[in-house]
Amino acid sequence: MADQGSSTGAWTLPRLGVGTWAWGDRETWGFDRGYGLAEVEGAFRASVEAGVSLFDTAEVYGSGKSERILGDLVRRWGKPLIVATKFAPYRLGAAAVHRALEGSLSRLGMQRVDLYQVHWPPIVGRIDTWMAALAAAVQEGRVRAVGVSNFGADQMRRAQDALARHAAPLASNQVEYSLLHRAPETNGVLRACRELDITLIAYSPLAMGLLSGKYDAGADRLPRRFGRYLRAWPPATIAGVVSLLEAIGQKHGRTPAQVALRWLLQQPGVVVIPGAKDATQARENAGALGWELAPEEMAALDQATRRRKG
Repeated sequence: MADQGSSTGAWTLPRLGVGTWAWGDRETWGFDRGYGLAEVEGAFRASVEAGVSLFDTAEVYGSGKSERILGDLVRRWGKPLIVATKFAPYRLGAAAVHRALEGSLSRLGMQRVDLYQVHWPPIVGRIDTWMAALAAAVQEGRVRAVGVSNFGADQMRRAQDALARHAAPLASNQVEYSLLHRAPETNGVLRACRELDITLIAYSPLAMGLLSGKYDAGADRLPRRFGRYLRAWPPATIAGVVSLLEAIGQKHGRTPAQVALRWLLQQPGVVVIPGAKDATQARENAGALGWELAPEEMAALDQATRRRKG
C-alpha cells in the first residue's frame, strides 16, 4: 500500500504529519521540564528531513507558544510546508473569528495558513456564523482551506452545508482516533467523512503515548494524561494490546508505536498526526511510512480492541 495523500477537496494532505501540542505546553506535557526548545527543534528537523511536511498547532497550545515556535522553525527552514492551526470558538460574532485568525497569523509570522480549524463545536453562537467567517477568510486569501475539530457527524454535516452556501468546501474533521479510542468508527464520524469526502485527521494516535510500549499500564505511577484510558480499559487489556504491537513489530523490524500508527495509516481517508517532542520520536513516527501490515495483522489488532470502542 502506497502512502498516498488524502484529498481535502482543496489539495492533498500528506498521510502523516506532526501534532505540536507539546511544543510549549507545560501543564500536560512538561515543556521546559525534561525537554525544551532545542529538543523541539530537533523534532522539527528530523520530521522534515524524513519527508514529513504537515504540522498542526492551535492558539491554545501553550497559550500561543506552540504557534510561535512552529512559525519560527518554518520560516528558518525556508521551504514550503503545510501549516494547520485552530481557534477556540468561545467568542461571539464573525469579527471575533477574524481577530483570532489575525492573532494566529501574527504568532506564526505568516500571511496565510493552509488549514484553519474550529477547535471544537461552538459553546456559544451558531455553526453557520463561524463557517461564514471562515469562508470569508478563504476568499480573502488568508486561509487555504477550512476544517473543524471534535465535531460529531451531524455537526460536521451542518458545517459543510453552511460552507457550501459560500462556495467553500469543508476539508477535514480532526478527532481523536487510536486503537484505544475508536469512537469515530461507532459515532458516525468516520462514515460521514467517507461519504462527504472529508479527511479525518487523527490526533492522539498513540493514546498520548500509552501505545508506545514505553509505559507499564499497571504501574502505580503514570502520567495523569493516561487516566481516561485506564478508566476505559483494564491495565491487563492495554498490556495485551502493547504485547501484540510488539510481536507484530518484531516481524517487520518496527516498534509498537510504528505498528499502532501503521494501523491507522491503513484506514482509508485518514491522516495521522502523532506528537514528537524530540528527534528520536520524530524519526520513530516517520518509520510508520513505507511498509504494510498484512490483512491478518490488521484483523488481529482490530479484534484485540473491538470490545470497547470509544
